[in-house]
Amino acid sequence: MTNASIFFHPDGYDTTGARLMGRHSAGESFLRGFLRHADVETFYFFNGSGGDVADLNKLITRIEPPTKPVRWSGRRARGQLGEAGCLFHPGPSIATEAWSRRPFDSRRYSLTGITHTTATHRVMDILADMMTAPLEPWDALICTSSAVRDSVETQLQAVREDLAERVGATRFASPQLATIPLGVNASDFAPKPADRKAWREKLNIPPDAFVALYVGRFSAGSKMNPALMAMTLEAATQQTGQPIYWIVSGWAGTEATTEAYHAQTREFCPSVHYVAVDGRPADTRFSIWSAADIFISLSENIQETFGLTPIEAMAAGLPCVVTDWNGYRDTVRDGVDGIRIKTFAPRPGLGRDLAFGYANEWSNYDQYVTASSQMTAVDLGAATQAVVALVNDPELRVRMGKAGRRQAAEVFDWATIIPQYQALWGDLAARRRAAPEPPASRLNILDNPRRLDPFYLFAGYPTEALTSETLVSVKSDMTWELAKVRLSSPLGAIGQWAMPLSAEREAMFAFVAGRGLVSIAELLAGHPAPRHPFLERGVLWMAKFGILQISPDGPFLPKTRKAGL
Repeated sequence: MTNASIFFHPDGYDTTGARLMGRHSAGESFLRGFLRHADVETFYFFNGSGGDVADLNKLITRIEPPTKPVRWSGRRARGQLGEAGCLFHPGPSIATEAWSRRPFDSRRYSLTGITHTTATHRVMDILADMMTAPLEPWDALICTSSAVRDSVETQLQAVREDLAERVGATRFASPQLATIPLGVNASDFAPKPADRKAWREKLNIPPDAFVALYVGRFSAGSKMNPALMAMTLEAATQQTGQPIYWIVSGWAGTEATTEAYHAQTREFCPSVHYVAVDGRPADTRFSIWSAADIFISLSENIQETFGLTPIEAMAAGLPCVVTDWNGYRDTVRDGVDGIRIKTFAPRPGLGRDLAFGYANEWSNYDQYVTASSQMTAVDLGAATQAVVALVNDPELRVRMGKAGRRQAAEVFDWATIIPQYQALWGDLAARRRAAPEPPASRLNILDNPRRLDPFYLFAGYPTEALTSETLVSVKSDMTWELAKVRLSSPLGAIGQWAMPLSAEREAMFAFVAGRGLVSIAELLAGHPAPRHPFLERGVLWMAKFGILQISPDGPFLPKTRKAGL
């Protein structure tokens, strides 16, 4: 099977932070599934954070100990990615990566990214940039649901039409869009009678009580409004005459925000036994499901694109009462694994003022998604009847729970999803290998036109530019001891990460001092070619601090750009 190097940054996989987000849970789940089920001989990782590899290995081992060799490559070694054949990014940023890949020849490896939230300014711009970045048919963006794929295609088409109309563009980047759902490690959520008993005792819930469960991050504006679930459960309590316990397992950014969320939600369900649980600890995230009889999640927010918790609920054998909304539509089969509730939104065209205000930063992200979600209605009557049916019919709960467990294990377990990733990577590799040789002129255009070499972009700023024939000498009163002091001083050392290494500086000084007057070409000749830019820049650094002297009689480039990109 084909392989990929996993772009690894702790923020994409670490679920131990206070601000636990859905993408963190999804990233951790993917990595655990990949390490368990990938049909590869070596696990390749790309150090996207620049952090210490030993620390990164500890995080990976904590998530899932690798059973095969691990090989790392760094941010300055993108050329090594050709060995794996593909770079997988845990977000949608393949446009940025395409520019980073360009100097190494775009045919060296493929790029794949994945959608999570697509409503932020940043992600909207990332998607738009896909149409002008050097992406190829052997690159792909994985859309986690049919709904989010439709929205991505809508945005890309709008960008194409705009570029065609305004600047006459006829050629656009052509990466693949692939629909592959997020997965779960289903066995991690298997219901356990011991967990059910322990949680109910801890939360003072009777063994035979009916319990609904919600799991997720708390934000009425940018996640989902809990009043809808609260009103549904309150109405179900009144109709059935039976007590309903509601475990609300989640978290917000601060303790004060969390408490406010619970207090405001309780006001909408005074007859419901409301039980608050901190859902962040790992043992809670995987075991709280056993305490419940059903799962409820009435999402109505454009922040959501897939929704992982219904699959986790299915893996735990819980019938789901969810909205017919974006990714939920692809996971919960209405009448089989649970019940989907209709949602209603304004017709297209009624949100242009929301988009305009958001684009001009008159409203922020939270205000933008909150306003749109407040305009989305859910059929609360149908939601109530769904809960009532499940309260009154234990056999229906069992039947739906068993169907959900089978679906989670057979369709949404990473054991099934990871081969889909590898099949996609294999298809991209075949496209890459079949690609014709690009024209020679394209091979010479290596730079990102939006991030040009500053000495090309600002070539008109200096009087002159050095050439390989420029002559330099050591100033007559200069010693290496004095040079070291100047270069290592606080004012001399700034920016030294882009300069020659300490040993190289000394060698440069000794070479020039021993010969009196040398050209840049002579100075570079004894050093490896990849180090030449550092040394040539170092000449100017050392001249800046009075260590070397540039001969006024040497040849220079005039104050115009001689070379192309």
